[in-house]
This record gives sequence, C-alpha cells and structure tokens, in this order.
Amino acid sequence: MTFCSKFHPKRFRLLWYFVGTYIFFSTIIRLIFIFWMLGEVDTSFFKIGNTLLIGFFFDVGTVSFFAVPYALYLLFFPKKWYGSLFDRIITWFAYTLGLVIFLFSFFAEITFWEEFKNRFNFIAVDYLIYTYEVVKNINESYPIPLLVGGILLLTALLLFRTKRRGIFQKTFNNETTFKQKLLPTTFFILIAFVFAFFVKNKDAEQFENRYNNEIAKTGIYSFFAAFQNNELSFTNFYKTLPVNEAFSEVKNEFRKRGDSLLFPEKELIYRNISNTDSLPEQRPNVIFICVESLSANFLESFGNTENITPTLDSLAHHSLFFTNLFATGTRTVRGMEAITLSIPPTPGRSIVKRENNQQLFTIGEVFKQKGYQRNFFYGGDGYFDNMNSFFGGNGFNIVDRGRGFLLDASITTTRTNIEDEEVTFENAWGIADEDIYNKVIKVADKAHNAGEPFFDFVMTTSNHRPYTYPEGKIDIPSGSGRSGAVKYTDYAIGEFLKNAQQKEWYKNTIIIIMADHCASSAGRQELDVKNYHIPGLMLNVPNVAAAKVDKMASQIDIFPTLFSLLNWNYNSNLFGTDILQMKPEGERAFLGTYRKLGLLKKNDNVMVLSDQKVSNFYQWNRETNELLPLKEDETFLKEIISNYQTADYLFSNGGLKLNSLGLEN
Repeated sequence: MTFCSKFHPKRFRLLWYFVGTYIFFSTIIRLIFIFWMLGEVDTSFFKIGNTLLIGFFFDVGTVSFFAVPYALYLLFFPKKWYGSLFDRIITWFAYTLGLVIFLFSFFAEITFWEEFKNRFNFIAVDYLIYTYEVVKNINESYPIPLLVGGILLLTALLLFRTKRRGIFQKTFNNETTFKQKLLPTTFFILIAFVFAFFVKNKDAEQFENRYNNEIAKTGIYSFFAAFQNNELSFTNFYKTLPVNEAFSEVKNEFRKRGDSLLFPEKELIYRNISNTDSLPEQRPNVIFICVESLSANFLESFGNTENITPTLDSLAHHSLFFTNLFATGTRTVRGMEAITLSIPPTPGRSIVKRENNQQLFTIGEVFKQKGYQRNFFYGGDGYFDNMNSFFGGNGFNIVDRGRGFLLDASITTTRTNIEDEEVTFENAWGIADEDIYNKVIKVADKAHNAGEPFFDFVMTTSNHRPYTYPEGKIDIPSGSGRSGAVKYTDYAIGEFLKNAQQKEWYKNTIIIIMADHCASSAGRQELDVKNYHIPGLMLNVPNVAAAKVDKMASQIDIFPTLFSLLNWNYNSNLFGTDILQMKPEGERAFLGTYRKLGLLKKNDNVMVLSDQKVSNFYQWNRETNELLPLKEDETFLKEIISNYQTADYLFSNGGLKLNSLGLEN
C-alpha cells in the first residue's frame, strides 16, 4: 500500500470526496470575493497567491471539524456491517446534511458580504440570536424560495454526481481494516486539534489590505471564532499605561476645560461642569432623532448629486450644522453607547449588549437632574440588540412595537406599545419612520399637557435593508435600494417637522438629528475613516443663530455641547465636551471596530490600537481615504491609550455606575 493510499483507504473515499468538494466551493467563494472587490483588493502576484494559500489552510482546518465525527464513525463501525442498511442511512444522511450546511453557509456569506464586506463576525452571531427580525429581513430582501431551491438543487446534483462516480459504492464495498482506518482518522483529529487550540481566526490577517485579510478567512470558522470572542480584555490585548497615569492624563484634560473633579483622588472622572457666563439655565424639550445608517455623503452638503436629502440639506442652512462629525463605530448599538454614555468605544461588544450595563450614568441622568421625563422610541421590538434592557435599566420609559418580549423584573420602567391601528407600514425591522414620529408627537402632547419637560431618544429603522417604505411618498419605488430608503427617511423627517410645528410645545423644543453610524463602514484600510463621517444638526436652539460648525468632533460630544448651549450647571461622568469651545489642539474623534480603536486629530493624523498590543500611526488623506504610515508619536500614543484604557476601566470596575458616584439608582 502506497503512502497516499494509506491516507485514502476505500472506506474513507466519501469523506475525502466531501473534503475536496468543500475546499473547491470555498475557493470559488474566495475567488468571487476577489473579483467582487477587484478595485480594492491587492492583486499583486504574491499577495493574491498568499491570500489563496492562507485560505486553503483555513479551509482544511474548518472542514476537519466536519470530518472528525464521521471519521470516528468509520473507525469504530465494524467491517462486517459495511454497506448495511444502517450504514447506508447514516452515511447518506451525514453527507447530505454536510452538503446542505456548507452550501447554505456559502449563500449566507455572499449576502453578508454584500451588506458588510466582511466574513462572518460577531454581527452574524448577534443575528443568530434575533431570528425574528433577521429571518423576516432576509425574506423581504432576497428571493428565498429561489435561494432555498438553488441550495436543494445543487445538493441533489452533488449527490447524483457522487453516486454516479461510484463514491458511495467504494465506501460501502471494501475490506478496510481498523488499522488502515486509524491513520486518516488520526490525521483529521490532529488537524482539528491544532485549529481548536493553536490557530486563531486573526492569524489569517497577514496583509495590510483589509480585504485580503477577510478573503483569506473561512466563513464558518470566522463565525465560531466570533461566537467565542465577542468581548476583549483591554488590559490583556492592548497597549496600556499604569492605571493612575492613564487617569492622570484624562483628568488633566478635563481640568484644562475648566471642569472641577469631585473625586480627584479616585479612579473616577465624575466632575462638575459650570456655566461660566452665569446666564440663566434654559429647559426646553429635546427630541433627539437617531437616524439609521445616515452617511454624510448622502447629503448634497457633502457633494451628493442624487437629491435624496432635500429636507436635511435645507435644514443645514437653518441649524447648527456639524460638518466634521464622526461616529464612534459601525453599528447602531455603538452609536447608542456613544450618545447615551458619551464614552469612547470599548473593544468587543458594545456596552449596550453587555451584562451589568444598568444603573449607569448616562445623558438621561443629566436630564433627570433637570426634571425631565425621558423616553426611548423604537419602531421594532426593543428586545432586539438588548435596547429595552439598556434604556429601561437606565431610567428611560420605553415606547416600542412590543411582540411579547418582557423586560427583566428588576427593571422598573413604563413600557408603552405602538398599537396596530397606529401603524400604516411595517417591515422586518419595524414601522415606517412616519409612524414612529406620529407616536412621538402623541407622547409629546401628553407630556406637554402634564406640564413636564421631555427628552425623547428616537431610533429610526426605515434606512435599512430591505429598503421598503410606504409607496407614493417619494419618486423612488419602495424596495429598490438604499437611495430610496434615504430619500424616504429624509421625507419622513420633513413631515415630522411640519406636524410638530403645529404644536404648542414646538416653539420650546430643540430637535437634534444625527446618524447612529454610516451606511457602509468596510474598506481596505485598517480603519476606513471616511466611512465614519456623519452629519449632525441642532434645530430651534434658543438664542443661537444658524451656523456651520467645522470643528472635528465625535458623537460623544453632541449632548455636552447641548448642555453648554442651555447654560446648565451639572455634574457629569461623560467623556464628551462642548464642541463650540474646543481649541484646535483639542479637536478629535474616536473611531472603532470591535477590535480596532482609533483616535483622529485635527491635522488628520490618526492612531490605531489593535489587539496583540500593536499600535499604528497614520496620516489620513481625505481625498483618497488612504492611511499613510507615519513614525509613531509618543504623546499621541499616550493620549489614545489613556482615553480608551480609562473608558474600559470605568465600565469594568463600576466607575460608570450611579452608586459609585454617590447617586441614587
């Protein structure tokens, strides 16, 4: 028996055929992604060759996990029963199931890549949890019968081809001994063992080009890697400073702003922010509209020529218009985290989705100090992405399209359902923006009649795949793509403002409009800075003239800026600062993915912290969106580490909790 035949005894013929089929199709998917991103991926001979070689390596590791259970079955199944009815049933079933699983995963990868330009990551893991929204979204976005039919047809063709080539016959009719089966079984177990304990998904990332890194990965392996690693310890994986030094850096920055630390000797940032002009405080109502996936480049104000945001482009001339504003992350929960907690992003999951994230100091606490009613509005079920638990557990009333998911008994809040008769249109993610705004107006009327100032946090859903919305509202058909969804989103804002202006409470109400994140965040750079650029507008601010504000700032700064405009004296545990009072050297924006943490400064220098205690320093070219390597700046490095390290430390050690600040829950 030759060395090759020792690895390929006849009893293992079907298993090896399955391995080869998997690797073949996985390579096809990899090539599809290469051609898909042909203008972005590095296609130089050695880079593309290494991308495919690393991909092959991960394919072998991935398929070994599928192979081990059947290999063990083959090893221990007695020779005298080869080809028995039981053996045939198990073999046909296992092979068919394996084909269906990997074909389904390949189809799923293509749809996931279309949306995120990534292999499966922790977003895919989250989607597995929220099956109702995701399954409904997929059903509304893609021709499901056609896709499922395609998978089943391809499975049938592969089964037919396998049978016709005599693979099943060779697997059932042979005299392979236990000893002969031992070597291939050991081989598969060894490969699976190595990948389980020594190979990490990030080991595929051997390139400067992010697309090469993603294409080199294998989808199924990436999925399970994300399932295991959705939180990262900052102290274990990132460059750090001594804790007291990190806090000293951040506290010194607060002192420069004129803030008074209330616990200067502790690892806390709780401080008093005073109205230095001694002007009387103003307490208007505040409605904050967090717009799903509103990239800056959708607006004509930033060069778009499609005329899909006429309302926002008009408002830009009648508001405080923040033109150099950046999101902290790439998902809605990251935007919510940044806005409510006013904190740089922590590695791994957003705090909105973590445990122990209730009774924290949020912007809602500042509004509470000033006597405001606080409401969170969402057009879907706020169970999704843990939104209801986060907002409800931090003092907000909940207004959502509840479908029966109950809040934890420990959360004391008022939950109001959006009833069927209040809904004119609904898709997978929730009701149309017009419907949610109508509910906002109803709740505002009630609060105004009760004499209570209100702060409303409104999360929209219409600008999201499947991009469907009520017909006849705009000149782009529903479901035709992102541009239509953006234009409907803009239209709904316009209608909301028209209706709100008819209300008595409007003249004493500030409207803030800002995106949660951009519509697309993927790029070939370590951080795709351009795809963090978002618009921000403040309307109807008392005694404040319309103006364009071009200071570089972050989502975390919007509400500290508002509080300053209202002349509030208040205690704060927020990292954000008043944008209008920023000095050029203080202008900055925090940008992050679940692994990469960036700091962008006024001169367009950007530093990125990565796990494995790596940092990289770049010059960002706004025209080309390229990151050009620079020699590392120690002062800059100290600044980025201190901000991210203290943010992570505060959450991990209770420093964001109300009771740690001497406040009542």
